[in-house]
Amino acid sequence: MVSNNSDLFPTAFKFLIAGGFGVGKTTFVRSVSEIEPLTTEETLTVASIGTDDLAGVGDKSTTTVAMDFGRITFAPQNIVLFLFGTPGQERFWFMWDDLVHGALGAVVLADTRRLQDCFAAVEFFEQRGVDFLVAVNQFPDGFRYEPDEVREALDIKPHVPVVLCDARDRRAAAAALARLTEHVLTNRRL
Repeated sequence: MVSNNSDLFPTAFKFLIAGGFGVGKTTFVRSVSEIEPLTTEETLTVASIGTDDLAGVGDKSTTTVAMDFGRITFAPQNIVLFLFGTPGQERFWFMWDDLVHGALGAVVLADTRRLQDCFAAVEFFEQRGVDFLVAVNQFPDGFRYEPDEVREALDIKPHVPVVLCDARDRRAAAAALARLTEHVLTNRRL
């Protein structure tokens, strides 16, 4: 019996995990990656005073200075997702233009304590025509809103999914990625 190539080689998707500073991008990639993720976290120093706004991010002591990389496989569907976490600070946004090449979709993480911090990511993907969803990271001390309330606050179009998740929880992060994959595949069929 001869098998076709789709049985041998998985379908691969490149997804970005984006959002503002301290929203949980590195945590998201770490929680869901089946491999030890590559991270470029560095300790925050006094040099970032006045540059990085730590209001609302608790006791954050590190920051991503380039990207995070992880991988997750959905074996029954023969799909592999390559995850690239973007840096959140504005001074590193120039890297987003390189990271977006070949990306089929993105998770925009939102923090209800600093919802305005995800506007730049939403606008970035809208301008480039990259399918995305908004995943509201449920921080223990964050405000609780329904997805439709977040959609309205961010002025997100009706076809863009808005989901709730906990970036620390593997199942929640995987569910957000599965929803994004469905969203991308649906839009590609149209």
